[in-house]
Amino acid sequence: MLNWRIVCASLGTWAAVSFTICVLWGLVTPEALHMHAFLEQILPAFKWLTWWGFLLGLVESALYGFYAGIVYVTIHNFFTRRWYR
Repeated sequence: MLNWRIVCASLGTWAAVSFTICVLWGLVTPEALHMHAFLEQILPAFKWLTWWGFLLGLVESALYGFYAGIVYVTIHNFFTRRWYR
């Protein structure tokens, strides 16, 4: 059985770190290699290269990771209870 708090915190942190790495990558590479169009499509109200956009994207990424953790732990624990009694 997985603890949902640990998994959600881990995935939320992973998503926030990954978002930050993507933004940093966009700052040091040519525009052809940026992910800003993708980030603007998957993160509501995200705008590239604004402080508000960065903070909002960071929070949204962490929440997506947290959501993924809730869904994953729920499914994992369901099948664990069902098949490993």
